[in-house]
Amino acid sequence: MDSKHCEITPEIVELAKICQQKNVIDNELFVQYDVKRGLRDLNGRGVLTGLTHISDVRANKIVDGEQIPLPGELFYRGYNVKDLVNGFYNDNRFGFEEITYLLLFGSLPNKLQLESFNNILADYRTLPTNFVRDIIMKAPSKDMMNTLARSVLTLYSYDDRADDVSLPNVLRQCLQLIALFPEFAIYGYQAYSHYHDGNSLFIHRPNPELSTAENILLLLRPDSKYTPLEAKLLDLALVLHMEHGGGNNSTFTTHVVTSTLTDTYSAIAAAIGSLKGPRHGGANIKVVQMFEEMKKEVKDWEDDEEVSNYLRKLLHKEAFDHSGLIYGVGHAIYSTSDPRACVFKKYVEMLSSEKGLDKEFALYSKVEELAPKIIASERKMYKGVCINVDFYSGFVYSMLNLPTELFTPMFAIARIVGWSAHRMEELSNNGKIIRPAYKPICEDEVYVPMNKR
Repeated sequence: MDSKHCEITPEIVELAKICQQKNVIDNELFVQYDVKRGLRDLNGRGVLTGLTHISDVRANKIVDGEQIPLPGELFYRGYNVKDLVNGFYNDNRFGFEEITYLLLFGSLPNKLQLESFNNILADYRTLPTNFVRDIIMKAPSKDMMNTLARSVLTLYSYDDRADDVSLPNVLRQCLQLIALFPEFAIYGYQAYSHYHDGNSLFIHRPNPELSTAENILLLLRPDSKYTPLEAKLLDLALVLHMEHGGGNNSTFTTHVVTSTLTDTYSAIAAAIGSLKGPRHGGANIKVVQMFEEMKKEVKDWEDDEEVSNYLRKLLHKEAFDHSGLIYGVGHAIYSTSDPRACVFKKYVEMLSSEKGLDKEFALYSKVEELAPKIIASERKMYKGVCINVDFYSGFVYSMLNLPTELFTPMFAIARIVGWSAHRMEELSNNGKIIRPAYKPICEDEVYVPMNKR
């Protein structure tokens, strides 16, 4: 696109002001008509819009009509995620493929089933001929989520049964996407890094004998080398991000778009667009950037008072990006604890020790302790706050030397599993097209002919 067409002219600015003036809605009207903004009630609880077998996010219970907060728990197909992680981690095996099988098919695989499933994924890690050269290498984007969406949409042209929404065909498409997402993201990054930053271009092929996590590190690193702990932590990060209920924005997007009976590539591209938003998938980058500034501004990382003062500056819009947010703290559902962060923490500590970053981990732990207390004292809250999974995931990706451009794509590489499971569930139930209601509040106008305006 010509750079001239990217300019925001004064005329466009004025037209945008008109748009805003004509579109702003008085907040009182939302109360008057009992509108559940963001599909949530005034207490932040999501409006019930569907049922699902796939996962369960538990953070409270209702007693005598009141919501009582509880330590957060996350269940995949009825299994507590903590138990699943302990199971595969204690047995020294990778979990991503096993839990993918669980989410898609509703039960844990036995050894033979898992071996067969791994072979299917390995076979699907092959891109169409010249796809990297003709699609990924041409006009590389600075945003890897856009690259990911473009690659997904382009696959439509290579699929002879692209519009077939029968369950066997959709399952085939979803398994291919699960297998190919790491290549889309990493090859896209390599292309952009080469053409725009002048870095060496290297394209490694995935190894069919390796897990998804191992293949990500193999594809990304020039020497393809990694430690066992690095691969296990990345595998754990993928498992903890792969599913989080039907109500999160990108998964709900998958349900909404799937309900139209559109093709798999369009549905998943829509979910990618949702996850790209900084309110959804981009928070882990902000956490890392916030801590980088904190480490410069706070002289003594072990001093509670100095760390607390910096956190207050964040809330008062006096530090970092002046947004008034402490990134990685707070969640729409969890108020006492995010189970994903709880599971993650002890393994993050292990990796930080291996990397010689014990002081950095101690700073993260201190902020985890202090931030909820400071937020509670500074802000009027309807519920408590706790750290969320983004708090530690960005730190892990940094320790793995992943470029920040790939932080959100890593989320997508994991969440494609949940999206696929929910797409299959939506199609299996053959529900109605999802169409919530919006109440019009505009007044009727009398048409005036052009020559009289």
